[in-house]
Amino acid sequence: MPGWLAKREEQIKVFSLPSYSPELSPGEGLNADLKQAVTRKSPARSKHELKRTVISYMRRLAKLPERIRSYFGRQTFRYAA
Repeated sequence: MPGWLAKREEQIKVFSLPSYSPELSPGEGLNADLKQAVTRKSPARSKHELKRTVISYMRRLAKLPERIRSYFGRQTFRYAA
């Protein structure tokens, strides 16, 4: 990988991140929203029901581009935008 990356250093900027740093991950905002949406309803009685709830939420979210952008809005997330 270092050789491949070295050939493309003008095209790609590499950011070194700690192995676990939730404050640097836009996905943490999505996870928090998803967890809230799933737990707002009565508990799922099966994996299938849980999967349906998650898919339904993600489909609604896909129609809300401003909400998705908000996950990248914090200054600490700017590297990913």
